[in-house]
Amino acid sequence: MTGFTRSIPVESSTLLPTLLVIMSCVCFGSIPFFARSLTDAGMASYAVAFCRYGLSALILLPLWWRLPREHWPVVLWGACSGVGVGLGWIGFVYALKTVPVANVGVLYMTYPVFTLLIGWAWFRDLPSKRSISGALMVILAALLASSPAAIEPHHLTAMLISLSAPITFGLAINILIHKLTPISPLQRVASFSLGSSVALLPLLLMSDSAEVLPQQAAHWWLVIGLALGTALVPQLIYSAFAPRIGAARSSVAGAVELPTMFLMGWVAFGESIGWIQWAACLLITLAIVITPSRSARNLSTQIVLPGKPPAKSNQRLSDVWFDD
Repeated sequence: MTGFTRSIPVESSTLLPTLLVIMSCVCFGSIPFFARSLTDAGMASYAVAFCRYGLSALILLPLWWRLPREHWPVVLWGACSGVGVGLGWIGFVYALKTVPVANVGVLYMTYPVFTLLIGWAWFRDLPSKRSISGALMVILAALLASSPAAIEPHHLTAMLISLSAPITFGLAINILIHKLTPISPLQRVASFSLGSSVALLPLLLMSDSAEVLPQQAAHWWLVIGLALGTALVPQLIYSAFAPRIGAARSSVAGAVELPTMFLMGWVAFGESIGWIQWAACLLITLAIVITPSRSARNLSTQIVLPGKPPAKSNQRLSDVWFDD
């Protein structure tokens, strides 16, 4: 570990950006607290998903009007990826109602595996040796977290439904890498957020107000916390400072996200976390730390606020996920 930390020195000029990136990743890891609290308050899973993406879509909507006409097909790709992730995130929130946060969090972090599989099958993007090694570690972690020793039998259905989130997220990252590079990062966020919101809006319109709106003033603060504290604000912080500290240090910072989810389940909901969950967490954390990517990113935010578009549009997924 000493040799590894020496290879990523923390100069005084990057100390504050590093701390800000870590803070943003902690914010991303706090999502289960807001999501479960709102579903416990009676809100539907799709309404919680809309709350997370809707405010970002509204704030960033003016960016659409500044796009030249030739970029509209690119924006449509971004919106389609948002549709997929918005609908897929319903499964993540649904599982949080009953399944321990640690188990759902581990399954959510399997999306690098789906990213590589979809990239290989759809875009003929061959994975590198490091990407395969990291994916195998993630798969092993998922098997541990979903083993009979780690979950109750009646949780299995909800956990399978929760896989809709990493699957659609993996698809969205492929679209990001292969289709969205001509537009700026904020424009990608605008198209992605709008697509997510549009996909979820019909479900809200067909539902009773008690299912889609907070019924108490305190619950509105949870909505604000979900929209600002786990999405828009940390996304902007990560977007601004991750490129300054580089890929390796951003990856290390991103490794705090899953342990944060574990702590949320333990502190906020009184869940017990056994050695199996911690072993799964360790495997995924190691997969992030020992395989830093060339792009400044962490394992859960690249689709939301990616870094500066690469000069070439044929970038390999292995360059984004795991470096050779």
